[in-house]
Amino acid sequence: MSQVLPHEAKISKEAKEAMQECATEFISFVTSEAAEIGDSQKRKTIAGNDVLEAIDVLGFEHYAKALKPYLNRYYERSKVKTQMDQAPKGSISASDVQQSPAS
Repeated sequence: MSQVLPHEAKISKEAKEAMQECATEFISFVTSEAAEIGDSQKRKTIAGNDVLEAIDVLGFEHYAKALKPYLNRYYERSKVKTQMDQAPKGSISASDVQQSPAS
């Protein structure tokens, strides 16, 4: 919080605690909606796309649009890591794995 405020600004302990409670409540709100999305598709695991859809459904579509490229980049990096982990040791490097740009 202090990074976005003017240098001379002070943040009370109560303000920090209130922000933590708000963040926790927001995460619970989004997680609950994402779980409902997963349930409606007969899945027990919440996926990243479920979270983005939940954020969108709850009226925070501008956040969902901003987060989509990060989720895509995460999926791409996970795919590269999986390919590298499955290859015999020393047979493949990160530059050998084809990566597509995040949308």
